[in-house]
Amino acid sequence: MRTLTAAIGQPFNKSALAWLLAPSVPDVLFALRTASAACLSLLIAMWMELDSPQWAPLTVWVVALSSRGESLSKARWRIFGTLVGCCAAFVLIAAFPQEPGLFFCSLALWIGVCCGLATFGTGYRAYGLLVTSFTSAIVASGAIMQPDNIFDIAMARSSYIILGIVCEATLAVLFMPGLQEQAQKRLLERLNTTLLSTNQGIASLIQRPRAITLEPALSALLTANARAEYDALEMGPHSHAADHARAAFAGMITMLARGYGLALTHQLTPTEHTMLADEAAIRQHIQACMYPKSRDHFRFRLQSRRHAVEAMDNGIRACLGILGAWLVWEVTAWPAGPTFFSFVSLVYGLLATRENPLLAAAPFFKGALWCGLIAALYALLVIPAITAPELLVLFLFIPMIIGGLAARHAHTAGYAFSFNMFLPVLLGPANQGRFDEQSFFNTTLAFLGAVLFARWTFLVIFPFRLDSHMRRTRRWIEKSLNHLARTGDKTLPHIWLSRNAESLVRIINTSKSLPQEKTEHYIQEQIVYMVKGLYLIFLRDTLKDKTLPEALKTELKKILRVWASGSPLRMQQTQDFLNRLKQEDLSASDSDQARMEKICTYLHVLAAPMK
Repeated sequence: MRTLTAAIGQPFNKSALAWLLAPSVPDVLFALRTASAACLSLLIAMWMELDSPQWAPLTVWVVALSSRGESLSKARWRIFGTLVGCCAAFVLIAAFPQEPGLFFCSLALWIGVCCGLATFGTGYRAYGLLVTSFTSAIVASGAIMQPDNIFDIAMARSSYIILGIVCEATLAVLFMPGLQEQAQKRLLERLNTTLLSTNQGIASLIQRPRAITLEPALSALLTANARAEYDALEMGPHSHAADHARAAFAGMITMLARGYGLALTHQLTPTEHTMLADEAAIRQHIQACMYPKSRDHFRFRLQSRRHAVEAMDNGIRACLGILGAWLVWEVTAWPAGPTFFSFVSLVYGLLATRENPLLAAAPFFKGALWCGLIAALYALLVIPAITAPELLVLFLFIPMIIGGLAARHAHTAGYAFSFNMFLPVLLGPANQGRFDEQSFFNTTLAFLGAVLFARWTFLVIFPFRLDSHMRRTRRWIEKSLNHLARTGDKTLPHIWLSRNAESLVRIINTSKSLPQEKTEHYIQEQIVYMVKGLYLIFLRDTLKDKTLPEALKTELKKILRVWASGSPLRMQQTQDFLNRLKQEDLSASDSDQARMEKICTYLHVLAAPMK
């Protein structure tokens, strides 16, 4: 008993149980809605006499999220991944009917490719690839003993997924009326609040230029941008609010980077009119979200950095993990081997693309232990006394409500993630019977063993190391700076900033394992690199001005070539040129004088020391 308590975690104090003892109204509504949808999907699946009705409520918990737009996005990509995964399983079974070695090697390679490519994806596009991977494994492993039934198994799997999604969507519509109006209100509130905090952040740069930091502001901006995507999705398919929202958030990031760069040089007035122009453009995009136009064809996209090394690590780890699960099944001849194999592939699909899979696996395993404990109480004590599906659903409603409340809070969401999804799976409800004790313990042991096995592979096979990730990021950003200085480079400011901001926030979120001093030093260094890259783009784009004097254009090209070469003296040479430029007596018009002030500001930021 002490071992179980230690594995699950320390007992909660009263304040930690506030999510259960004093939940908020939105939390209660979410739990009621999702638990009702899960129970409804289970009842319908049993009424249809499907052979594995437990997969329908699992789908409900997977796609049920606090935002309706987020649920819609995840459901759409889950359906896509399920259909592609069923087709892939059908092809693999048909290609290797009597060759288990080739079959499992091909399946492992396919899952590795899916997990690797998912690392390049963003949002629930990546999730769609992961669904493709574990659906292929679940359908294929279910058809190994009966390959002639592969089509029926694939159709049944698709039916569970669609049934769960339809039930969740139906209950969501009933619980959340006036969806479009509320989504637009949330989006506008999010945009205005973030713009206000951005202006406050810039004001703090002016007041305290030596105590400048961008981490909280960047984290808030990227979080708001991600949430705005789902708000815009709720507003309807014909709205371009998402594009305008992305453009507005990109403008806010640019404003922050401008302010940071000016604070580095203690010059905060020369480009005040430029920042005002940025804010005016942002407000125009907010107005477009407030009053959508019928013939609006505006498009705007942000980009994330492609992590090639981590994609390769994820792909190889998943491939080797699937092969290892097959070898465990093959060597032990375990009757629950197909179940173990399916669970391993499912856990990989759920955790493979997390920022740090090993950290995510710890609460996932503890939630799995709670799931196994509650499922044992139901399987051994409650279900034997139940004679109707309606009574089963009534008794399951209680732990589902608790799991729904836990899913709404950050410190318990990791536990609820595995608990909610796998509780119906471990119980294995059916119309014509129930799991006997042997079947239950085999299934539960396969589930817990799969979670431990996946966690072990995350620890041993190419584990995520933040210090290595930081070194790779530094090499990438230095190389990117060289490319930005080339006159033929076409990287736009918002693309450069979004790539760096996303990478920076990931480091912040996973930096608990490193000393705080080292992490803060690296974060500040990357922010300076990011800002210098922005001003390097500004300087490069200045050369497009046809009215720029040829002599000045030639000197600016020399400075850009120095930065493109990656010379360690580039900042010193930039400072020398800036000093010469200031010493020149330039009698010019007001417009030329303003242009020269901008160029001097760009050079001043580029010449600033890396502090």
